[in-house]
Amino acid sequence: MDLNSRSILITGGTGSLGKALTNHILTNYPNIERLVIYSRDEQKQFQMAQDYPQSKYPQIRFFIGDVRDKERLIRAFKGVDMVIHAAAMKHVPIAEYNPDECIKTNIVGAQNVIHASLETNVQNVVALSTDKACAPINLYGATKLTSDKLFVAANNIKGDNPIRFSVVRYGNVMGSNGSVIPFFLNKRKEGILPITDTNMTRFNISLQGGVDMVMHALDLAWGGELFVPKIPSYKILDVAEAIGPECEKPVVGIRPGEKVHEEMITASDSFYTYDLGKYYAIIPATLSWDLNEFIKTFKAEKVQEGFSYSSGENTEWETVETLRNLIKEHVDPEFKV
Repeated sequence: MDLNSRSILITGGTGSLGKALTNHILTNYPNIERLVIYSRDEQKQFQMAQDYPQSKYPQIRFFIGDVRDKERLIRAFKGVDMVIHAAAMKHVPIAEYNPDECIKTNIVGAQNVIHASLETNVQNVVALSTDKACAPINLYGATKLTSDKLFVAANNIKGDNPIRFSVVRYGNVMGSNGSVIPFFLNKRKEGILPITDTNMTRFNISLQGGVDMVMHALDLAWGGELFVPKIPSYKILDVAEAIGPECEKPVVGIRPGEKVHEEMITASDSFYTYDLGKYYAIIPATLSWDLNEFIKTFKAEKVQEGFSYSSGENTEWETVETLRNLIKEHVDPEFKV
């Protein structure tokens, strides 16, 4: 896929993944016509603008706005070819305490992105999801599941508009804001790493892995697919051992809305799930394209009925040693035990 001479907008563009996408796009497609960073935090935009000065990156634009504001989105989307929807309220305990705010951003915001895309000339929309949207037990996960459903169903209401909507779902992004590894790296200074549950596991993906998924969906989605990567899991105890082997590790109990293990595909999803090699794709129940042609094009193989994909039952695992190497590579180049 050649993005040169195209225009892309990233909602939540000042977040961890938004910045990684920005770096990837500007590095690989220097002749992109326009890259719009859309977010509501002026301080983060100011800081990001220092890294991408207008004199060196004339194609980048910073656009203050909230996904809750449909009119602002419509204005921002004019002249944009592709939208990557990364804006969300994502902290589980904060969402539990402020449910209205989470719903306004994650559900109403998703609907606004869809409507603004349909009312302008956007050709392709990729929305970011989370493993917490799979069989959700917390409000954040429930709002992201609703968002996923809205983006998949948007392909049914587009009429003869050639726009495509798709979703990418993945696990914990290594080193992203608020995630466990930066948290533990900071807490290590105190000599204490609080463990929520000794059995807890999580999926693990690098920022670049997340970027690669988004680019895959932009390039190859037919509309309505929910892409899931094949990625390793880690045990929270191994993360703690990798970062602070000498630290105390008291068990403090799981937080409101947390799971011991995360899922990305449930047994109920297996009826619509296909193995594409590097990724799985959960396809919509109502298709706007030929399934046989899809299978042929991507050499897709239907998963077995009852198949599920859980961080606790994964076949691929990070070890203490691989985690240390990944932390040094992706999070803190100066890291050492």
